[in-house]
Amino acid sequence: MIACPPPTARVKMRQFPRRSLHLTADLVARVERTEPDSGPASGLTPMSEADVEGAAQALLARNPDAPFWVFAYGSLIWKPAFEPVETRLVRAHGWRRSFCLDIIRWRATPEQPGLMLALTKGGTCSGMAYRLDPVDRLGQMIRLLNREVSYREDLALIRWITCRTGGEALRALTFYAGAVADACYVQLPIEEQVHRLARAAGHVGSCAAYLRNTVEHLEELGIRDSYLWRLQRLVAAEIAGMAPRAAAAEAPSEQRVARRRATGARPAPSMCRPPGPPRGTASDAVPDAVPNFAPNAVLDAPADSS
Repeated sequence: MIACPPPTARVKMRQFPRRSLHLTADLVARVERTEPDSGPASGLTPMSEADVEGAAQALLARNPDAPFWVFAYGSLIWKPAFEPVETRLVRAHGWRRSFCLDIIRWRATPEQPGLMLALTKGGTCSGMAYRLDPVDRLGQMIRLLNREVSYREDLALIRWITCRTGGEALRALTFYAGAVADACYVQLPIEEQVHRLARAAGHVGSCAAYLRNTVEHLEELGIRDSYLWRLQRLVAAEIAGMAPRAAAAEAPSEQRVARRRATGARPAPSMCRPPGPPRGTASDAVPDAVPNFAPNAVLDAPADSS
């Protein structure tokens, strides 16, 4: 069911007739499944309670005495982690959606990697801005970080960005926004994106379901992203052409996952990553005291990106 904005919303209603997705619920059901959790990726540093609180304080210090806005472009639209006091339809210039987060957990496995949405430089991204209650800003930031990040390395892709609505600019927090050189990003041809999204699933569900949920909610809001619309059409055609349960046949068995856990063995990353730290905007990132991404790491992101 599509979630409606709260009564305080200032959202411009959809101006176009709502379109029917090619990626139907029936097609998603063909590949939807739950795989055993292969566990956290190696080489990453789990966030302690002290890490979360320190990062929350550092992020709030970069936007002091200003309204607490969160920019949502993906799952935070259809699965928010808060009750906003105001909602606006906004645009973030200089950023665009991209299925470029390389994942091997949550909606993927090491044997069948997947992709999740992130923001990358260039273009314009329309999405939702949620203003949070000014009471208990620290507690709300901590809850957001607990939802969105699991490891200290994830913090490099959290930043404040400028969004615009009408003639007004507002500063909003967003998650998984970085430059294409970030170690967890992969820039795959559209055909390879389609291949992964049509097949990958993990212990919280499939990438195809995530894609459908995102496009469906954007369509309901009148947000038309040509890249995502093309992607859902191509993924629909890919799934329709697959043999029944083909994706499940490619997935890891519980026995293999259990053997890997018992031996401590892990497969190598699915592809090479650019070496070195990310080249994001240092002035908008969490302070240098928070480590950057480890080079050549596959992202073990939370189930859904923002």
